[in-house]
Amino acid sequence: MANQNNAEDIKEEIIEENNEEVKNEETNAAQEEPVETVEEDAEALQAKLAEQQAQLENLAKEKEELNSRYLRAQADFENFKRRSNEEKIQARKFRSQDLVTEVLPVIDNFQRALSVQAESADAENLKQGMEMVLRQLQEALKKEGVEEIEAANQPFDPNLHQAVMQVESSEHESNTVVEVLQAGYTLNGRVVRPAMVKVSS
Repeated sequence: MANQNNAEDIKEEIIEENNEEVKNEETNAAQEEPVETVEEDAEALQAKLAEQQAQLENLAKEKEELNSRYLRAQADFENFKRRSNEEKIQARKFRSQDLVTEVLPVIDNFQRALSVQAESADAENLKQGMEMVLRQLQEALKKEGVEEIEAANQPFDPNLHQAVMQVESSEHESNTVVEVLQAGYTLNGRVVRPAMVKVSS
């Protein structure tokens, strides 16, 4: 009877030990499982964070590129507006250049005729009439911005004068305009025809 009791006690002890081992294994498994899950979740979160960070960097680059394009387009538009305005101003300023070019020979002919008529006293009335017409033409051109180039006794300037002859002159310094053969004109500061001149050597 005692042996039977001992056997049952031993059996119960073994069962309890097995139960303890199972409990310990379950406890260990329960303790280890959250750690692995947390590590997996952390890795997943880091991967997602890295992906979102890359997306943010791409968006920032796209924003910077778009902003740069916008600034370039705005600068190009401002330059276009400025050039257009300058071209309009230049067009208005020199709109009468063709007219001036056509009228200048008329003035030349008047001046030649006046120089011939001045030699004849009988043509005094004609001379006065032609002088009046010449003044009218000159005034009309002056209103458009036309001015005669001052050339006589001035230092020769290839931007304003066209030398057609070179002469020796004791009365003038070298490279000085001694005679104007044909008047030159500017339109609002731009040379439309240089003065044709004789220059001292």
